Amino acid sequence: MEENKRIILREIADEMKNSYIDYSMSVIAGRALPDVRDGLKPVHRRILYSMSEQGITPDKPYRKSARIVGDVLGKYHPHGDRSVYMAMVKMAQDFSTRGLLVDGQGNFGTVDGDSPAAMRYTEARMSKLALELLRDIDKETVDFGPNFDESLKEPLVLPARYPNLLVNGSNGIAVGMATSIPPHNLGEVIDATIHYIDNRDCSVDELLKYVKGPDFPTAATIVGTEGIKEAYKTGRGKVKVRAKAEIEELPKGRQQIVITEIPYQVNKARLVERIAELVKEKKVEGISDLRDESNRHGMRIVIELKRDTNANIVLNNIYKHSQLEDTFSIIMLSLVNGTPRILNLKEVIHYYVEHQREVITRRTQFELDKANARAHILEGLRIALDNIDRVINIIRSSANGQIAKEKLIEEFAFSDIQAQAILDMRLQRLTGLEREKIDNEYNELMKKIEYLESLLADELKLFGVIKDEMTAIKDKHTDERRTEIIPAEGEFDVKDLFEEEDIVVTLTHLGYIKRLPADTYRSQKRGGRGISALTTREEDFITDLITTTNHSRMLFLTNRGRVYKLNAYEIPEGKRTSKGTAIVNLLQLNPGEKIARIITFNPDSVKDDYKYLLMVTKNGIVKKTPIDEFKNINKSGIIAIGLKDGDELIGVKMTDGDEEIMLVTQNAMSIKFNEKDIRPMGRTATGVKGITLSKDDMVVSMDLASEGSDLLVVSEKGYGKRTDLEEYRIQMRAGKGIKTYNINAKTGKLIGATIVNEDDEMMMINSDGVLIRIRVNEISIFGRITSGVKLMRTDEEVEVVSIAKIKNEDDIVE
Repeated sequence: MEENKRIILREIADEMKNSYIDYSMSVIAGRALPDVRDGLKPVHRRILYSMSEQGITPDKPYRKSARIVGDVLGKYHPHGDRSVYMAMVKMAQDFSTRGLLVDGQGNFGTVDGDSPAAMRYTEARMSKLALELLRDIDKETVDFGPNFDESLKEPLVLPARYPNLLVNGSNGIAVGMATSIPPHNLGEVIDATIHYIDNRDCSVDELLKYVKGPDFPTAATIVGTEGIKEAYKTGRGKVKVRAKAEIEELPKGRQQIVITEIPYQVNKARLVERIAELVKEKKVEGISDLRDESNRHGMRIVIELKRDTNANIVLNNIYKHSQLEDTFSIIMLSLVNGTPRILNLKEVIHYYVEHQREVITRRTQFELDKANARAHILEGLRIALDNIDRVINIIRSSANGQIAKEKLIEEFAFSDIQAQAILDMRLQRLTGLEREKIDNEYNELMKKIEYLESLLADELKLFGVIKDEMTAIKDKHTDERRTEIIPAEGEFDVKDLFEEEDIVVTLTHLGYIKRLPADTYRSQKRGGRGISALTTREEDFITDLITTTNHSRMLFLTNRGRVYKLNAYEIPEGKRTSKGTAIVNLLQLNPGEKIARIITFNPDSVKDDYKYLLMVTKNGIVKKTPIDEFKNINKSGIIAIGLKDGDELIGVKMTDGDEEIMLVTQNAMSIKFNEKDIRPMGRTATGVKGITLSKDDMVVSMDLASEGSDLLVVSEKGYGKRTDLEEYRIQMRAGKGIKTYNINAKTGKLIGATIVNEDDEMMMINSDGVLIRIRVNEISIFGRITSGVKLMRTDEEVEVVSIAKIKNEDDIVE
């Protein structure tokens, strides 16, 4: 009967329900989800605390991983050794963790999914950044609780002196819920936290000015910002992450795609296998070879293409069918006071700041208590030194230490602590120098006590300390953003992102493009050597140089007569000496197709008097097409002009329909005729003859007479001049034209011409990539049939290859 009393009758459904709830809460609170305050799950917190206890800090030698894991298992985490080791491994992998918390030595696995070496082979120690998570833990800043067998105490949270939940993110599957927080850039997160401290009522949109989006350790590119905004405002969202791939030109007109960065948490080996499967299944065609050339210097997956294959089409197909483009789901779920909650960006920062307020308050109180205790002792020592003879007599006349202590307390009203300190005092303290040290230490302590008390009394001052200490961490540990964020097609207006500024866009003969701030180049005198505009590949040189703003839209017209569009801000910014980005990475050009001319254009804000796009080919064919026909240009481009075999497009202008057109040829012939002589035609039309060319001649420029008062011509040997436009009479279209320059062996043929005004400036570029910027008013005016003067010095085998006009530059540096 006694045994039966110990049996409790329960419905099995109730028992299962309660047991499962207990289990699920244990998983949620004690294993799978990070704490919003330090961004750590219990296993990571225990690993770092154990390493700190063992003194395995960055300035000490590495220790065997097995020793670290054993200590964590025995003291704090009674689970499988593999679970502890793999958690530690992840904190040491530079492709898994944005801000490394463990400094590993040995094989800690690879991005190909290779397993790490066994824990008996690898070694580890804390990273420098991990020290910031544990800083001040010995100053009673956080609560401690009993470990699993109540034999030791462990921290329930770390002080976490930077917002680790956002910096390193977290992934975990609990019961009935999951968390997926991406990593971020340390500097951006700290900037946002400081902004929140200064502006508690700020919106998530304001914080987004600082936190641009996730910053993955494997870099890659995020396409679109809507998912980022949704995740930061609601706690849930999705971002599209795309590998970084570039298209490289190979000999004999072939191309190859080179992948240097892949999406976060994507297995590189499986990715390469998947691309091979796509080729085998014929879902992707045009690939001739696939190989992984990655080494210790970086990632490099090479996809060689067959001849006449459009690399952009192949790349888009691989994006579509493989993890070369992946979706990262964001669920910002973490523990707030032990309860799982989905938080937006502001809430995550709010709870972190509240944690820091508590940490700094507790640290300040700890230091204040310690300072008061020491000041109390020093006060006793100072009294004792002032009455040293009496103190010595009391001690000498006492039978033992306890009686001496009691007499001192009775005589001088010392506390027990002060009396004991006096009894422990060494005779050395009686010297004058030691007395001075005690006074100085006491005075310094009083200042420190005053400061600490002011911190506790003034919350603004306390938050100032938090900001200063976080800024110091940022300055010490932050690095550049790795993940590039680009807007999705048609997602928003560029003006919402960038302040309008003047830029220079350069395009080289081999198709490398870049943009630079317009003030990169300083003004120079005529005949100077110039400054290097870019570092190009061998035998490459600049062919186009456009001045515009980063808000403009650019039309790229190719030698094949097609037109593509690109927003100016989409062109990657380069340095003055960088070669730029291959244009085939930005536009879906067909094999053998090259950019002939670039014009800046925006159909939404174009002036009313611009009605046509006027084009000219090297064979002297001219054509004008209504500008409205170029409003809708898709990614693969559209036809701008129908070309005959052997002809190429060389010039484009926007006109009002009543312009005077000036054509100049390589052999120094020129013709000026009225635009009305050209009837409007559709995009696919060929055009009509603009000038009748002699044998071996070609058109090098087309300009509008309304753009200036003088015609400036430049030869390949660096000679040039200005000639008054009044010297050029109006002729009928399709004539042979009149001579505009005296060509000889010293000057070489003409490479360019443009119509200018006195206040214009010119840029000239030679085949070595050297650029010179000169004022037009420094170039002499000569008659039509003259050779002009030297404008740019050129060495042997170096020729001037391109000129460009700059207008309205107010910020020229002399």
